[in-house]
Amino acid sequence: MRVLVVWARADQPNLGVRALAAGAAIIAREAFPNADVRTHGSGAGAGADPANDGPMNIGHLPPLAREVVQPRRGLREWLTSFDVVVDTRAGDSFSDIYGVRRLVKMSALPELAHRWGVPVFMAPQTIGPFRTVRGRVLARRSLATAAAVCARDPESATAAARLGRPVDAVSTDVVFALPAPHVARTRDVVLNVSGLLWDETNPHVDAVQYREQSLTLVRALLDRGRRVTLLPHVLGARGAVGDNDWAAVEGMLPALGADAVEVAEPASLDDVRQIVGSAAVVVGSRMHACLNALAMGTPVVPMAYSRKFGPLLEPLGVTTTVDLRTTRDSAAAVLAQLDREDLEDEARTARARADALLVRSVEVLRSVAAPREGRG
Repeated sequence: MRVLVVWARADQPNLGVRALAAGAAIIAREAFPNADVRTHGSGAGAGADPANDGPMNIGHLPPLAREVVQPRRGLREWLTSFDVVVDTRAGDSFSDIYGVRRLVKMSALPELAHRWGVPVFMAPQTIGPFRTVRGRVLARRSLATAAAVCARDPESATAAARLGRPVDAVSTDVVFALPAPHVARTRDVVLNVSGLLWDETNPHVDAVQYREQSLTLVRALLDRGRRVTLLPHVLGARGAVGDNDWAAVEGMLPALGADAVEVAEPASLDDVRQIVGSAAVVVGSRMHACLNALAMGTPVVPMAYSRKFGPLLEPLGVTTTVDLRTTRDSAAAVLAQLDREDLEDEARTARARADALLVRSVEVLRSVAAPREGRG
C-alpha cells in the first residue's frame, strides 16, 4: 500500500503544517499497517528527504497543465503509483479566505488524481468559508470527486452539506495522532504572536490593534509576576515580513526590553512540542500552536482570527477562545481566561475527546482505499 499525503511535509516553515504531515502519516499507517507513506508540499527536489519529492511543483499551475497535455516529467506515472491520496489542504486552505488563486492551486492535483483513478481522501480539515461564486464552484467539484471527506469540526461538515456533499465523518485535527511524551513544566506563559496578523496587509484583523494588544498583554503578565516566553510557530527568515512569526517576535522585543521575556527558538516539530509541553499555559494566535499544546496536555487560550478556531475547539471542550475579530480589548479578555481555575481540567477533557474523534478518520480512510493488485 502506497499513500501520498499532499499539501503538508516535514520541512515546511509552518510548524503546524509539519504537524499535519506527521499526523496524517500516522493516520495512514494506522489504517494500513506497513504502508509506504510519502508527503509532498509544493516544490520538487528541494526537500530534506528526496524520496518524498515528486517530479514537479504541484502548486505551479502552468507547468502542471503542460505536463498533462505533453507528458515529459512523469507526473502521471508518479501519481498513479499511489493507492490513495490524502489531501490535507494545509489544514485550513480549503476555503477562499486566502484568495481564490490559492484554492485553485490546491485543487489541481486532487482533480488529476481523480481523473487518473487514484482515490482522494480529504483528511480532517476546515471546510470553508467560501465567499465567492468561483470558490463555491471549485469547492463543490473537489468535494464531489473525493472518495471520502472528513471534517475536523461540525461547522465544516455543515458547509460541505450545503455544497451537496455530506462528509463521511466529523473528526478532529490529526495533530492529536502524534506521540505526546511527558515534559516537565519549566515555563509559565508561552505566547505565540502571529506574524500573519502582525503584518498590516493581513485581511483578518486590525494589525495595529493586534500589535498594541499583544504588547499590552505581555506587560500586564509581567506586572502580575508571570514569566513570559515568546514562541514563533511559523519560521521564516529573520528580518522578513509577512507570514513569518519572527517578524512579530522581533517587533515586540524593542518595546519590551531584551531581558524582559524569553524567546524560544524551535528548530523542529519535536522542539516546538517540547516547548509547549513545558508551559503552564499557551496563549496562541496560530491555531496549531494551541493544538500542539493541547495534544501535549497543556492548557490553552486561543486568540482566534477566523472561524476555524471555535468550531474545532468547542467540541473538544475548550471554552477559552478569545475572538480577535469581535473583541477590542483582547488583552483583558485573555487575562480573564488565564484567571480561570479549570484550565487543567479543560485540557485533559480536550485530549480525551480528541482521541475518541480521531478514530473516525482511520475508519473512513480504511474504507475507501484497498491495495491494488501486486502492491503491498
